[in-house]
Amino acid sequence: MSTLILIRHGQSQWNLENRFTGWWDIDLTDKGVEEALAAGALLAEKGVLPTVAFTSMQTRAIKTLHLVLEACGRLWIPETKDWRLNERHYGGLTGLDKAETAARHGDEQVHVWRRSFDVPPPDIEAGSPFDLSADPRYAGIAVPRAESLKLTIDRVLPYWESAIAPRLAAGETVIVAAHGNSLRALVKHLSGISDEDIAGLEIPTGQPIFYHFDAAMTPGERRYLKDT
Repeated sequence: MSTLILIRHGQSQWNLENRFTGWWDIDLTDKGVEEALAAGALLAEKGVLPTVAFTSMQTRAIKTLHLVLEACGRLWIPETKDWRLNERHYGGLTGLDKAETAARHGDEQVHVWRRSFDVPPPDIEAGSPFDLSADPRYAGIAVPRAESLKLTIDRVLPYWESAIAPRLAAGETVIVAAHGNSLRALVKHLSGISDEDIAGLEIPTGQPIFYHFDAAMTPGERRYLKDT
């Protein structure tokens, strides 16, 4: 039986400030560091020790992964970074305060942008200070102008099938440190959540989720490690 561990990065500075973050690279807060270290200590306590790791190209997820692995004595395991595990791209909303955006555009419109399955926010403008098209980490990649959850799923699931699932099929214990929406994409797939219901799924920062897989690669129930 193989095990998948999913963990959303610890609290970031823009989580704290209630701003749309997306692909913009924001660091962890002190609380976020504490959340990651506590998650790693919990993995050690429960004896759920990863043997291979995947993360995004974003600092908050990479640092979370490293802190988790250090705390459970697994900093040495193989690690892969890939942009397809990045957060959903919030387009023209990037950097905006969520409450101010709701006051300007209305709660209903902001809810559609944040929680609808297939309606993306407005595109980011060329030349925006948050435009990452020239960022060297994304050289050769067509950086999105904005993404819905559906578009996020469209990049996450092929990566799951090609890179992550084969490691589970080989019996590895895999940890994926990523973001609220890239992890929602995986949870939707693994737990069979509908397009409508996925909008209501919240994934808290720094709380490890795990799935056990049987020999046929069928995932079991989604559980939080703290509840076991």
